[in-house]
Amino acid sequence: MSATARMWRTALAAGLALACARALAAELEPVSPSAAVTASVATNLTLTSAVELAVRDNAELKSLRAKWEAMRERPAQAGALANPMLTYGGMDMASGGAWPDTNEKRLMVEQEFPWLGKRGLRAGIAEKEAEAMQRELEAMTLEVVMRVKETYFDLRAIQRALAIVGDEGEVLRRMAKIAETMYASGERPQQDALKAQAEVTLLKQKLLELKARETTLKARLNTLLNRRADAPLGEAVSPPEPGPVGDLEQSFATAATNRPEVRMAQAQVERYELETKLMAKEVVPDYRLGLEYRTFDDSDDMVMFTVGLDLPIWRSKYRAGVREAEKMAASSRAALASAERESAFDVQDASFNLMTARRTLDLYRAELIPQAVARLASSEAGYRAGKVDFMDYLESERFLLEVRTMQAMTEGAVGMQAARLERAVGTAAPGEEKTR
Repeated sequence: MSATARMWRTALAAGLALACARALAAELEPVSPSAAVTASVATNLTLTSAVELAVRDNAELKSLRAKWEAMRERPAQAGALANPMLTYGGMDMASGGAWPDTNEKRLMVEQEFPWLGKRGLRAGIAEKEAEAMQRELEAMTLEVVMRVKETYFDLRAIQRALAIVGDEGEVLRRMAKIAETMYASGERPQQDALKAQAEVTLLKQKLLELKARETTLKARLNTLLNRRADAPLGEAVSPPEPGPVGDLEQSFATAATNRPEVRMAQAQVERYELETKLMAKEVVPDYRLGLEYRTFDDSDDMVMFTVGLDLPIWRSKYRAGVREAEKMAASSRAALASAERESAFDVQDASFNLMTARRTLDLYRAELIPQAVARLASSEAGYRAGKVDFMDYLESERFLLEVRTMQAMTEGAVGMQAARLERAVGTAAPGEEKTR
C-alpha cells in the first residue's frame, strides 16, 4: 500500500471515529436518566414514601374511607327509638264560636316501642354493614398498595435499564475505536466501523422505547398518589426486599383469616343471620304508650294512659321476609366459601411466581452475566487478533446488553411478585391498622 493511500485511510478512519463519538454523545445524552431526574426533581423516591402517600391521598381510598366513616353512624340511628308524637286538640260545640277558647282541651304524648330485641337486631345489622364496608376499605387499601409497589418496581427496573443502555454507549464507543484503529492499519474493512455506527442508532431506538415506558409508569404512579400525571417524580431507589417465600400452608391459613375479602364475606354472613332473626320477630307486634291530659271548664282535669298495638295480620309478607333473609344468608355463606378459595388460589399463584422470579434472578447473577462478560472479552480478544469477525464481536456485546437489561427487569419482577404475595396473604398496609 502506498504512503498516500495509508494517509487517506488514516484520515478516513479518524473521521469515522469522530463521527461515531459525536453520534453517541448527541444521541445518548438527551435521554440520560440521571440528567432527566436532576432536571425534574432533586430528591429520590423511596418505596416507603410512595406507599404512605398513596394510602393517605389516593382518591379511591378517600372515597371509601369517607363512606365507611358515614356508615359507622348508622347503628346509632338504626337502634334509636322513633320520635315521640305530641298531639294537641280542643273540643266545643259547633255553634259556640269559642275557638280557640274551647270548653275541653287535650294534650297527648305518645311513644312507639319496637318489640323486645328488634332495636338490638337492627343496630347489629347496621354494625355488620359498617364492618363489611371497613373490610372493603382494607381490601382496596391492600390493592392500591400492591399497585403502587408493582408500578414502583417496574419503574425502577426501567430506570435501571435506561442506565444500563446508557452505559452501553461506552462499550460501543470502545468497539468503534477498535474497528477504526484496525481499519486505519489495514487489518479490518471499513464496513466494521459502519456497523458500529448503525448499532448506535439501534441503541438510540431502545433508549427512546425505554423512556416512553418510564413516562407511562411515572404517570400511572402519580395517578395512584392522586397527583397530576406529569408531576415530577424522583428516581426509584428502593430495591425489592422479597424475603423468604415462607411455608405455603401457613400462607393459606393466614390468608383464610387475615384477607379482607374473607372477613368482609364473614361479616355479610353474620349480617344476614341477624336479618333472619329480625324478620322472624316482625310478626310480633310493636306497641305504643301514651299519656293524655285533658282540661274542662266546668269539671276537674283528667289524666289518661293509653296503650296501642300493631296488628300484623298480613303474615304472608313476614314469611316472605324470612325466606328472603334465609336465601341471602345462604348466598353470603357461598360468597364466603368463594372468597376463601380465591384467596388460596392467589396465594398459590403469587408464591410460585415469586419463587420463579427469584430463581431466574439467581440464574442471571450466577451464570448468565459472568458468561456474557466472558464471551464479550473473548470476542474482543479474537477480533483484535483477527480470528473473529465484527458481527460475532457485536453479537457478544448485544448479548451482554440483553442479559443485563433482563436482570434489571427480573429484579423488578421479584419486587412485583412479592407485592402480589403480600396482597394475596392480606398483609396489613401502612395506615390500615387505623381502620381496624
